[in-house]
Amino acid sequence: QVQLVESGGGLVQAGDSLRLSCTASAPTSSRSGMGWFRQAPGKEREFVASINRSGSFTSYVDSVKGRFTISRDNVKNILYLQLNSLKPEDTGVYYCAATSLFRPGVRPMSEYGVWGQGTQVTVSS
Repeated sequence: QVQLVESGGGLVQAGDSLRLSCTASAPTSSRSGMGWFRQAPGKEREFVASINRSGSFTSYVDSVKGRFTISRDNVKNILYLQLNSLKPEDTGVYYCAATSLFRPGVRPMSEYGVWGQGTQVTVSS
């Protein structure tokens, strides 16, 4: 089974940018879709963004539209999430995940079967 490892998190100030990476141990091109979720302290894990196999279709939760960009490199087996104009409410642990059946729009965690261990993003005001 493919393993996912996130990196790139950190402590930044409001308005700063970060780029998260998710490296897969096996070819990501075989996965129909990949996504990013996040979990803030005391809250449930929520959908952030997703991308289909070819990278031609993406979905975002409304709160990050225009600020975050998801992309993937199927040759390097890496999923990315560019986070711009960060806000304190973006603070949380960010997880990448893979699904065998990509569906557009905001999707539940249950549709993703493979998960990484998460990377912490903290945005100070």
